[in-house]
Amino acid sequence: EKLLLERFCPNRHSPAASLEDSEPSETEMDKPHIIEHANKSLNYTLFHAKWVPKSPRVVVMGSNPRNTGQLEVYSLNKGQLVQQLSVEKPSAFKCCTFGASALTQRHLATGNFAGDLSIWDLERTEVPLYNVKAHSSVINAIDGCGGLNIGAGAPEIVTASRDGSVKVWDPRVEEAVAEMTPAEGEPTRDCWAVAFGNAFNTEERMVVAGYDNGDLKMFDLRTMSLYWEAKLDNGVCSVQFDRKDIAMNKLVVTCLESRIHVYDLRTRHSKEGFARLDEKAHKSTVWCGAHMPQNRDVFMTCGGNGGLILWKYSYPDKRAVKREGEEEEVGVVGQLQLLNNVTMATQPINSLDWHADKKGLFVTTAFDQSLRVGVVANMGDL
Repeated sequence: EKLLLERFCPNRHSPAASLEDSEPSETEMDKPHIIEHANKSLNYTLFHAKWVPKSPRVVVMGSNPRNTGQLEVYSLNKGQLVQQLSVEKPSAFKCCTFGASALTQRHLATGNFAGDLSIWDLERTEVPLYNVKAHSSVINAIDGCGGLNIGAGAPEIVTASRDGSVKVWDPRVEEAVAEMTPAEGEPTRDCWAVAFGNAFNTEERMVVAGYDNGDLKMFDLRTMSLYWEAKLDNGVCSVQFDRKDIAMNKLVVTCLESRIHVYDLRTRHSKEGFARLDEKAHKSTVWCGAHMPQNRDVFMTCGGNGGLILWKYSYPDKRAVKREGEEEEVGVVGQLQLLNNVTMATQPINSLDWHADKKGLFVTTAFDQSLRVGVVANMGDL
């Protein structure tokens, strides 16, 4: 399958005004440009979209007005999104991932509002290949690891739910292989975000979860223990490691109240934890952050104002130092550079996925019920 793209004009959309105190240093002509390439208005609420691996196709899902689930596949062809599949299911879809599927199969794992975890063959969507009642309430977030030739070890899926639990699933069995739930007597918090990382060999694997009260927790699946936790001032909307298949390096966390946090995960201090960089952007909720597959130091954030911001992280000269009189090293955080920002939607942009093979190509969903394909042009050395 070949990906057909037009030549992009950098002047098709003019970037929005720079954020206060965050102006990039490049001249206007040298900056990367964020351009909308294709737009498809749909008649249901969109929650998530993903590129079908190794293809120009996009899978998008959400909720119909009568609370049923809608799953569709569109192909990008000469600047147009052409529908290839449309199916309706009893419960509204919330999230999806290809992360636990083999490249030859490209099976889609989905979480819905009824708490069901399902795996689908997009060529035969009448019944799922795998279906379990994973949670008692809506599955807010999902991630996969061990598939698509990314991450060592067995293919696994992790789900996060409003019921407060985080569960890890092996698609070969119907019971969760790991479950992280609040202790007896502790209040149950809505878990909004989850991600795999540190899967650089067959033994190591981490899961990070973010909660509505600002709790951020990292679980070590090898030792089945809580590895690290932090308390943020705002609810956590998304979490993502810069790479799943390397020793954990960086973590981007986006939150309510315009907050973006970048953690350097190479050095953990016994008292202070990981070094953290704080940024404020979008002047609204930052719904998600997604790293570019071709450059782990570049990522895009999506705002409640309908905006997209492209960032680049720069490492410090030394990532760890020893303070005077102390034996233990403490991490040193780098700097964030705003490369460009643009307003692309009239409502919050709630998901973004980069294409793994076409550098700069991405797909987004927004609450204005539009599916958009965009490209970052004029990227230079990024």
